[in-house]
Amino acid sequence: MGNSRITHTDGKDQALEPWVTVDKVLGGQLTLRQPEVGYRFAIDPVLMAAAVPAGAGDRVLDLGSGVGTASFCLLKRAPRADVSGLELQPDLNQLAIANAADNGVSDQVAFMPGDLKDRSHFPQKSFNHVMANPPHFADGSHTPPGHAGKAAANLEAGATLKDWVKAACYWAKDRGTITFIHRADRVHQVLQAMDNRCGDINIMPFWPRANRPARRVLVQALKGSRGPARVLPGITLHDPVNKYTDEARLILEQGQAIDLTSW
Repeated sequence: MGNSRITHTDGKDQALEPWVTVDKVLGGQLTLRQPEVGYRFAIDPVLMAAAVPAGAGDRVLDLGSGVGTASFCLLKRAPRADVSGLELQPDLNQLAIANAADNGVSDQVAFMPGDLKDRSHFPQKSFNHVMANPPHFADGSHTPPGHAGKAAANLEAGATLKDWVKAACYWAKDRGTITFIHRADRVHQVLQAMDNRCGDINIMPFWPRANRPARRVLVQALKGSRGPARVLPGITLHDPVNKYTDEARLILEQGQAIDLTSW
């Protein structure tokens, strides 16, 4: 990819770094740069962004924003939202800034590098919605990947899952939504971290295929609520020949919203 080029919205043609690839997301609606080796986005941030009920004028925080995938998917559906991203890895944050320019949304989203345990980045209760796709594995539970960027994206190191939930609750407004997507085998830890902080929790499993155990779970809650939790029917992602189901394709390729209140 060292000789590849991409045209910015200002018309300037710029060579890519040799370690960066350019990929299409949301059925080709978005063009995103990402590292060729290390952290590379999957469908998780697309699914997560589809479930955030942001409207015009709402402020949204993308915790662990990476190269901006979730932020841009959200803005495709809610172009009048105001999105901020916080990312620990400076190189990913720089790619997110470049991706915002490439996709013409630099005036709608602001990315910054930083640690989510540092509360000085934003005032408390600043956001109507907070979304996060935290590292999948607890520190010490798996052998770290050889690439440092991939290790940082997949293994909890400086911040635990509880730290992610505490940060989301600190920056979310009262009755604001907090949306996490995580491994299904850790959903109990997400719920434990939300205990006494959130309520009206909707839990949506994503089935890889029919009659298979869920691998990913979406958890959305209201900050400060004491309402009960409920488990929704969920969405099957692939058919028997490993193609996206019609329902999944509408979300992943056309940007359709996931309405958690429709059940």
